[in-house]
Amino acid sequence: MSVTRHELRLPELDVGSEPITASMWLVRQGAEVAEGDRLLEVLTTGATVDLPSPASGRLIRKLVDEDEPLTVGQRLAIIESAEDRDADTGR
Repeated sequence: MSVTRHELRLPELDVGSEPITASMWLVRQGAEVAEGDRLLEVLTTGATVDLPSPASGRLIRKLVDEDEPLTVGQRLAIIESAEDRDADTGR
């Protein structure tokens, strides 16, 4: 079995301008998530935006706290997914 780590990073948002703030985590650390699940709500001057999980797996680490100011490209969380290499071969 191989383990892959995926990073959730703050993308460029077209809905407002800086400052951008981590508003509320929607999933607890250690929880299983599916790709596309809402993980973190962020606030801009123009809107509230939910950031989705980049992959299915377990949210192993939150890298920012609620109410923390954020910058574009900043690492926000790490999701770890376990993939069984033998699944494709039928073993």
